[in-house]
Amino acid sequence: MAVQGSEKSSRRGRRSSTMGGMPVNDMPWWRWRSNVRSALHMLADPVFQRECWLAGQDGYGDVTDAVYRLVEDTWLDNWSAEKYVGTIFRDSQEAALVDVAVLRVLRIMHQVGADAPVSAYLDHHGWPEAVRAAREAHVRLATNDGEDPDQPPRTLEVLAIMTQAV
Repeated sequence: MAVQGSEKSSRRGRRSSTMGGMPVNDMPWWRWRSNVRSALHMLADPVFQRECWLAGQDGYGDVTDAVYRLVEDTWLDNWSAEKYVGTIFRDSQEAALVDVAVLRVLRIMHQVGADAPVSAYLDHHGWPEAVRAAREAHVRLATNDGEDPDQPPRTLEVLAIMTQAV
């Protein structure tokens, strides 16, 4: 599903208070949104995957960590993101893009196994399509949050600081 350039963001130009650029008070379940966004961001960036995950760089976890951040609290492995429109996701298009990304990534995880090395994911024939789906979802969510989707992913430590209770 391609994002239409003529569609207007559900934000209507209103900026909320931010922490590290990410809105912290305009979505009821913003901590869950932050985790989903972090996971999608890492899953959407093949350069990051090679330079951080494949190289074993500290601070970013691995593919399995990203998948768990994507589905752990949200249960997106059990039901549609549409359930969270208005709480985690701003609109049905965000939800639909997230659903596609989750299904593609989980299919590969189930085929290679949760404990597989990073290379098993990156070498899987379906990985480029999973990355593409994650990228579409990531771009939509980041843009709707007023952030540049092409910034490098934040470390897990920064994510933890950003999602602390304020």
